[in-house]
Amino acid sequence: MFRDKDSQMTIDITVTRRSLLKAGLGAALWGMTPSLASAFTAKETRSLAFYNTHTSESLQAVYWENGHYNEEVLQHVHHILRDFRTDEVKPIDKKLLDMLAAIHHKMETSQPFEIISGYRSPHTNQMLHEHTQGVATASQHLLGKAIDVRLPGRQLVHLRDMAKSMQQGGVGYYATSNFVHIDTGRVRYW
Repeated sequence: MFRDKDSQMTIDITVTRRSLLKAGLGAALWGMTPSLASAFTAKETRSLAFYNTHTSESLQAVYWENGHYNEEVLQHVHHILRDFRTDEVKPIDKKLLDMLAAIHHKMETSQPFEIISGYRSPHTNQMLHEHTQGVATASQHLLGKAIDVRLPGRQLVHLRDMAKSMQQGGVGYYATSNFVHIDTGRVRYW
């Protein structure tokens, strides 16, 4: 589902199995590392649920099924993870989406990730770097490879530990700001 912030309209963007079967079957876990692959079986779908804390938009969608990413659904994902300050949209790294789906699955919750920050435009990142401690000048957010989130009903420390267990990129723990940074850059923790 996608809720437009202006009209408060909710759109169900669930993809049918038949439409994906017409596209043909590919390697179910192509491109996934063992820790990500172990989170899913070949027949499972991958879905994500988000709530953008700045725009009040929400999205719940199956973005991968039968070995394929659904590009139409990914456009909605890119939109909800846009730079809300400038309204700029950039494609989000599919590996990051797969990490989030695996984390969500392993944490056994139906609650949406609450988005603090997804993609950041160069302008926004520079402004945050100048006014906020801990914002990198070469942030993975600029590349659509990072997200700052929390997960209602789950302790922040457990979200951090689950993200670290994936060993797929950077994980930052911001307890006082109540979010975890997850990215697909080099593996590092802070």
